[in-house]
Amino acid sequence: MKKGEIWLIKLVEEKSVGHEYFNDRPALIIMANDIINSASVVTIMPLSSSGRYHWDDINIKKDLSNRLREDSIIKAHHIISYDKSRFIHKIGKADEKIIKQVESYLKKHFWGDQVQNL
Repeated sequence: MKKGEIWLIKLVEEKSVGHEYFNDRPALIIMANDIINSASVVTIMPLSSSGRYHWDDINIKKDLSNRLREDSIIKAHHIISYDKSRFIHKIGKADEKIIKQVESYLKKHFWGDQVQNL
């Protein structure tokens, strides 16, 4: 598992509450590689091929590198960590442009208006 990879993950097995995702779903790993190796959970952003678009969602077009079945949306505001046992298999990898967009969003998400000072 590495930052920037897209994996199929088994999320919550029962019915979700509100806007939580459930069942098997592709997700982008956003955790630093050196932390992944020593952690029991991995931080991700889920992907969706349908649903309402939120202002902070990131579009990702299917291609040979990410190996998605269809164009999708990275649900940036749904940052969550899951146990490594929920990771079913690697699907592909996001390109550098997408990873930069995710990193930019993460700065805004955690630092808000202070992002200019980072």
